[in-house]
Amino acid sequence: QVQLVESGGGLVQPGGSLRLSCAASGIFSSINLMIWYRQAPGNQRELVASIDRGGFTTYADSVKGRFSISRDNAKNTVYLQMNSLKPEDTAVYYCNADVQSMVMTLRNYWGQGTQVTVSS
Repeated sequence: QVQLVESGGGLVQPGGSLRLSCAASGIFSSINLMIWYRQAPGNQRELVASIDRGGFTTYADSVKGRFSISRDNAKNTVYLQMNSLKPEDTAVYYCNADVQSMVMTLRNYWGQGTQVTVSS
């Protein structure tokens, strides 16, 4: 069984920064695409940023220039550096990953989410 565990959320003032981490644990061969999503109350879950195993990244327009996604394949961990945070960034942030098992099947996993609140 594979688990994704997020950390790093919290309360921050507008203009501040936070760094989220998501570590994968369990028995598997490799992790392909890793994605950060977020969901604010009353809103649909939206993609924030993604990164493939080779380091190719994509971002939602709303976070371009402020957020940066990265990964450490040796640690099976993905990061989301969030700078210049705005109140509208307030949401539960979820990690998502496509994980390849030891028998080469691909399965998608979600983390439990971490709350980010941007408020003065």
